[in-house]
Amino acid sequence: MAFTAFSQSAKVVDQAPKSKSWIALILLAPGIAYMLLFFVAPFIQLAITSLQAPAEGHGIGQYVAGLEFINYWDAIQQYWPQLVRSFIYAVIATIIGLLISYPLAYLLGVTLRNRAMLQGILLILVVAPFFISMLLRTLAWKSILPVEFIGTDGSVIFGLIYNFIPFMVLPMFASLQALDLRLVEAGTDLYASPVTVFRKVTLPLSMPGVVSGTLLSFIPMSGDFVVASRSFLGSTDTAMIGNVIESNFLQTQNYPMAASLSIILMLAILIIVATYVRRSGAEDLL
Repeated sequence: MAFTAFSQSAKVVDQAPKSKSWIALILLAPGIAYMLLFFVAPFIQLAITSLQAPAEGHGIGQYVAGLEFINYWDAIQQYWPQLVRSFIYAVIATIIGLLISYPLAYLLGVTLRNRAMLQGILLILVVAPFFISMLLRTLAWKSILPVEFIGTDGSVIFGLIYNFIPFMVLPMFASLQALDLRLVEAGTDLYASPVTVFRKVTLPLSMPGVVSGTLLSFIPMSGDFVVASRSFLGSTDTAMIGNVIESNFLQTQNYPMAASLSIILMLAILIIVATYVRRSGAEDLL
């Protein structure tokens, strides 16, 4: 009897993981399908396009399947200034945005924690730009800013900071809102200076928000093609890699070049982000 009972319980134990695995697979199916449809399939098509060769007769926009890996080298040789400029703009805008966003997030998440109405009003003001199209907001700044300032490095960086600063404030606000203020009080009770308490307690505990906010801003800034466009705040001297990709896809119809640049940009961002996350000690985000 004991052996029979043991064997039956063993079957139950064996069947339990299988049923759980099926349930987990069903729950994950929509996410997996989404990734396959909207990321993997387009990426494969992009990779295939990047290796295409010109068709016979060299008609505009006519290409055939090939293995032209030289397209990547040509893309780097022709457009490395725009690629480097994109990352310089994105890094400067991210640093300035961080210096603006962190004090604002601290005000919202810590200083005004017990003033719900004022905190809510300020949060609405932070989110309010999302109610209007980014194109319209950027175009409005073209009318507001001095004509001499339009088309300069400063105008493009200003536009990047303005458009993406809410993406930086909100994750930092979430981290600082969850900060246990008793830890800050404990540091003060131990006679630590405000600077030491901030450096040893507040900043480390808010680092997940800082890392998330900077990534959510830096990644779209690097590939932005609106702000630096001549139709908005940029000029030919401030073109970013996003403008080059747009031009190759829509104007010159050089699809292999545009696809090669897209993959190069994606890989460069991936390397920079991975290095940044590991340096900041937030490997859980990877």
